[in-house]
Amino acid sequence: MLVTDLIRRKRDGSELQRNEIEFLVNGYTRDAIPDYQMSAWLMAVLWRGMTRAELAALTESMLNSGQVLDFSELPAARVDKHSTGGVGDKTSLIIAPIVAAGGLFVPMISGRGLGHTGGTLDKLESIPGFNVNLSVADFRRVLAQCGAGLIGQTAEIAPADKKLYALRDVTGTVESPYLICASIMSKKLAEGIDALVLDVKTGSGAFMKAEKDAVFLAELMVETGQRLGKRVSALITDMDQPLGRAVGNALEVAECIEALNGKGPDDLRELSLVLAAWMFFLGKRVRSMDEGRELAEQMISSGKARDKFREMIRLQGGNAAVMDNPGLLPQAKQKTDVKSRTAGFITGIMCEQIGTAGVLLGGGRARKEDSVDPAVGIMIHKKVGDKVSVGEPLCTVFYNSAERMASAAPLIEQSYTIAAAAPLKARPLVHQIIGDK
Repeated sequence: MLVTDLIRRKRDGSELQRNEIEFLVNGYTRDAIPDYQMSAWLMAVLWRGMTRAELAALTESMLNSGQVLDFSELPAARVDKHSTGGVGDKTSLIIAPIVAAGGLFVPMISGRGLGHTGGTLDKLESIPGFNVNLSVADFRRVLAQCGAGLIGQTAEIAPADKKLYALRDVTGTVESPYLICASIMSKKLAEGIDALVLDVKTGSGAFMKAEKDAVFLAELMVETGQRLGKRVSALITDMDQPLGRAVGNALEVAECIEALNGKGPDDLRELSLVLAAWMFFLGKRVRSMDEGRELAEQMISSGKARDKFREMIRLQGGNAAVMDNPGLLPQAKQKTDVKSRTAGFITGIMCEQIGTAGVLLGGGRARKEDSVDPAVGIMIHKKVGDKVSVGEPLCTVFYNSAERMASAAPLIEQSYTIAAAAPLKARPLVHQIIGDK
């Protein structure tokens, strides 16, 4: 096969065959195909798109480029959840313990924050001692003992994706929904799961701000997963304002502990219960969504989910005492309120700006190599629909650098839209469901 021929055919809109896509992926992973040729093919995909058969072949080739984990010895279904990312999106830390406590296994391979969105691994690493860099053998041990493990991508899992993503990042081809789908699904299916729930965000704080784009990506991922023999459903969920009230790694862990104790913000609790119910349903632990939600609620009210998270922290080297004393999490040296200059009702929050402010404080990364301050962040007091008076705090900012605080504060204040009348209708938390209804 000639790579130039495959580039031309994709450029001209032709469909490539499975063996041709395998040739490209395997050749590039082994350094037999140079960056400049793969870049040309990726750009052709960005412009021309892919058929569903091509996308399934690309995903499967990337999946099989490395180790595919096998947890078939475990006595119950393996189920995971993936979110496309947002501001204050911390549900993984709540859902994994709920679902594991309910009798399923959750082998979750997560990522770090980049841009304005937070990352699950960064949140977990704010727990003193918590190790997200487990070997596959240790990951298997943790999973077998407590039913859930949360780690980062290892070098053995989907190496084609790691190499292709780095190339996409410098060639302007990140935005292709087909390449996004293959990247996400190849890593997730390498976990050896039976079922997957996708949380695809839409709104001002999401990567897919237009709902039609979020729906298209969700449809691609659901169909690709189903073509590869997995049970997959996607929820299109709201990211027009931060989820919960905490934005920042240690602050978010503390809020998750609060939620596992049956408290915490209503929106965070509700979305966590809905996603956990879907995981129970797709994992065939329950026969209906109502049963799944009831089981999820029982795992929280009984304290079993809280105890499961405590066990997972201990098994992954973390200080499990944070479950009883969140004050052991990293604490910022200073805090200040951002106060409202006008009275009225909150009618909008520019969610991405809140996330960017968190990055400016030091709580996220502008570049992959940046370090993260786990203690800094924002605690939001007023959300859409809330009434506010002049001088009342919109949020509290936790910081360690006065210079960083000076950069972030105006961005936070400008993120709020305040009007004389309350918004007529609240945006629903779950917009649509795609897949097995």
